[in-house]
Amino acid sequence: MRPSDSPRPAPDAAYLTELAQLTEPYGVSHTGVAPADVLQQARDAIHQRIADGLVDGMQFTFRNPQRSTDPSEAVRDAAAIFVAARPYLLPDEPRPLGVQGRVARYAWVDHYGPLRQALRDVAHRLRDDGWKAVALADDNSIVDREVARRAGIGWFGKNTNLLLPGAGSWFVLGCVITTAPLPIASQTVDDGCGSCRRCLDGCPTGAIIQPGVIDASRCLAWVVQKPGIMAAHLREAVGDRLYGCDSCQDVCPPAVRFGPGHQAPAPRESSEVKAWVSVLSLLDAPDEAVLAMWGRWYLADRDPRWARRNALVVLGNTADGSDREVIRVVADYLSHPDPMLRAHAVWAARRLGLHHLMPSTDPHPDVERELKAAL
Repeated sequence: MRPSDSPRPAPDAAYLTELAQLTEPYGVSHTGVAPADVLQQARDAIHQRIADGLVDGMQFTFRNPQRSTDPSEAVRDAAAIFVAARPYLLPDEPRPLGVQGRVARYAWVDHYGPLRQALRDVAHRLRDDGWKAVALADDNSIVDREVARRAGIGWFGKNTNLLLPGAGSWFVLGCVITTAPLPIASQTVDDGCGSCRRCLDGCPTGAIIQPGVIDASRCLAWVVQKPGIMAAHLREAVGDRLYGCDSCQDVCPPAVRFGPGHQAPAPRESSEVKAWVSVLSLLDAPDEAVLAMWGRWYLADRDPRWARRNALVVLGNTADGSDREVIRVVADYLSHPDPMLRAHAVWAARRLGLHHLMPSTDPHPDVERELKAAL
């Protein structure tokens, strides 16, 4: 710890370089500094999305816009925000045999763990030098994409992702809010999308209703996380997606033309990579095992019902209706005590041509509605 009577080091460009170097062992490839004033553009956008009814119950940074757009809520007298981006793109993983649920790339490996440690090292250095500092990553306390834009790291694509010049959008973001007056980025990155609209056209549900505006009720990344009965008109579009969606990034030219700094550090063990999940195994597993399979991924209320719901939708979209194990699992869930899961099992049975397994009636209105739809 710096003695209280020692002068603080001048937070100049050389000092900023030292902070950036602290993050390199953790796979961080891009850093920058933004001012710590209110994120007014993000605040206005959040309030507008709420007013337009585009949030669909999503919480995250929408829960408390006053907090998530004001760095001083996290650190009083904040002067600057150090931002870090860690690439998460790994080579494609072959699909295993059997019915498999697809996982979005950012969730294959825990990229936030190393990023958090990198940010903690930066915060520790700043505190040692006499400044206040708090590290945040994957945290509802700050709209980190807006911070990164203001730090000159990238621009907002039409799909609302942050795009880094020459490297695309395959990055997780985090920041350190501090009272240290770090050198602020002199300019932001110009828009690089131009007239391109591939993300709008490539979204399976048309969720990107205009450049930079997403209707959360149609965004598959939220659809598979939102608790409750999945909207029937979106289930087929879910396809094999069990967790997350990469469609708008898969078609994005800056994300496809991988440049320097796009590749994620290789995991220590190949077994760490979880790009696919066995749907039948998940549906057969007890609740404790389902939660273990889901691990660190977001699951509303840590309730395995929502994981099972997603698995039933993937089953209905991708399985072979003549497979004995598939038939067994569908039959099991058609008599499941949870009516929400019975309702999705009815939908899966209909999709797989297993009408003969379905009951003629059900005491719960949600299941009865699915049965009538099947007829």
